[in-house]
Amino acid sequence: MLFRMKTLEEIARGEIRLAFRSWLKPTVKAGTRLRTALGELEIASVEPVEEGAIDEAEARAAGYASRAALFVDLRTGDGRQIYRIALGGLAADARIALRDQDALVEDERARLRARFAAWEKVKPGYFPAILRLIREQPGSRAEDLARLLGAEKLRLKQDVRKLKELGLTESLAVGYRLSPRGQAILALLGD
Repeated sequence: MLFRMKTLEEIARGEIRLAFRSWLKPTVKAGTRLRTALGELEIASVEPVEEGAIDEAEARAAGYASRAALFVDLRTGDGRQIYRIALGGLAADARIALRDQDALVEDERARLRARFAAWEKVKPGYFPAILRLIREQPGSRAEDLARLLGAEKLRLKQDVRKLKELGLTESLAVGYRLSPRGQAILALLGD
């Protein structure tokens, strides 16, 4: 579920509280959070709705000037169902605060060691190698990192996202860099 920056800004200001999507099946669930350019957006509820049940006030709450304008944006037909999505607030992206936490308590060290041990069973040395390469060549493009690691570019990007989820890397305009937490993990792994 994607939102334009303008829409995200309106959500942040509380001007937009609803979204409508036409899906074959829902792509978000109530109680989850979506990562956006402005933070994590809470999905409060997701429920099917008939076209006739959407009124002008709901269209405006979704950021549209009118009900008609809303339906211009919705794709219909082909077994699609319209869903009303109630939006909660935007919260800071938890990964951002995590990046600077380089003083790891024992629970975190154990959890991160276990995560890397599981990865080691599948791809020995691969994830620490990604971290070392990013540390040594910050700002390198995914394509270049993949070539140096002998990996496919798309697979490498997925794997860097796994590291980013742990607060170990951060994306730059081009490429990546290691976070302070990433530096601490390399030290923990004996690098």
